[in-house]
Amino acid sequence: MSDNTILSQVALGYSPMIDRQRAVVATRLTVFPVRPDATIDAGALLAALTEVWPADGATVSINVASETLLADLLAAAPAPNVMIEVPAFMAGDSANFEALGRLYASGNKLLIKGRPVRELPREVLPFFKYSIVDAADDRRTAEVDASAAALRSIPFVQSGVRTLAALDASFQRGAAAVVGWPIDDAVGSARGDKGTRPDVQAVVELIQRVDKGEDVDRLEATLKRDPTTAFKLLRYINSPAFGLRVEVSSFRHAIMMLGHQKLKRWLALLLATAGQDNNLKPVMYASVRRGMMMEELVRGSSDDEMRGEVFICGVFSLLDKSFGQPFAELLKSLPVPPKVCQALAQGDGPYRPLLDLVQAVEAESLYDMRELSDRLLLGAGEVNRAVLRALKSAATLD
Repeated sequence: MSDNTILSQVALGYSPMIDRQRAVVATRLTVFPVRPDATIDAGALLAALTEVWPADGATVSINVASETLLADLLAAAPAPNVMIEVPAFMAGDSANFEALGRLYASGNKLLIKGRPVRELPREVLPFFKYSIVDAADDRRTAEVDASAAALRSIPFVQSGVRTLAALDASFQRGAAAVVGWPIDDAVGSARGDKGTRPDVQAVVELIQRVDKGEDVDRLEATLKRDPTTAFKLLRYINSPAFGLRVEVSSFRHAIMMLGHQKLKRWLALLLATAGQDNNLKPVMYASVRRGMMMEELVRGSSDDEMRGEVFICGVFSLLDKSFGQPFAELLKSLPVPPKVCQALAQGDGPYRPLLDLVQAVEAESLYDMRELSDRLLLGAGEVNRAVLRALKSAATLD
């Protein structure tokens, strides 16, 4: 990730856009100016984002908390995979019609947010692929005025969704996607699982054996009992995110290449993403990005052990949701470093502020991002580079 001064002028938050199959179809990136009076180069911002979302890559939706910066983005030439969210008051301003039309003609998808104060011109409505409707404000069965009725003709994306029940309700109302993290529920309990899934059992056993330092033969014998897990592990290790220079062709080769400590790291990632339940997909998505972002936040440290531990802390931070068990109970069967256990089960310790910062970025909470960054002595540029590096690395695993 290039050292771009633009990243010191903004604060970035992110969340997924999830379709009815629970697949993440886009990343929503929220951009806050660090200083309201700052002049931010829209072209430089797009260039920085292109490193994560190249023109032929995944889709990103840009949500800008600055009218000036958003107007500059509308006048720029973003790649077609860049969606731009436009507040209704700006969509209804004739000064923006030409820019909106140009983006539409270039293949950019535009999303309109909020309720217009007056009816939008009919020629403007086709520019918008989706409207964004907050769950708290959604009254789709209520009588609406003409301006709201016009927006109802556009497929909508639901924001403000925090639970599985709200997720289901949004799709029942016809949402094309939802924005946010429906991870407040204990997913495992909601799913009704009473036992541990076979793939999870194999990974937990492997983590335990690696923690004990058992030899390669014992580890390989354990993995051979679950070929699916073996395949997933090799796929992860050979992905671009891990940066190995040679292809790892067997589990024995993986141990020789990585060693026990690094192998435990990848097993942690595998555990967090095990399972076939669609409702787990957003949880898996969040877990991977949390681990990678926490590691990026301490990238400058020379302590390899700490970097590995904060990675595991982030990756494991949603296991209580996946399994429907409190961490105090869950971690009895999982060997984790004491500082990781302290952060997850007790909610304190040296790694907890890092996890809190990642959650603030997910929540797109500018106040909390600032407070926690200051507490950790991290500048906006450092945090934003960690965000973008993590999203770029995680995307190679999706």
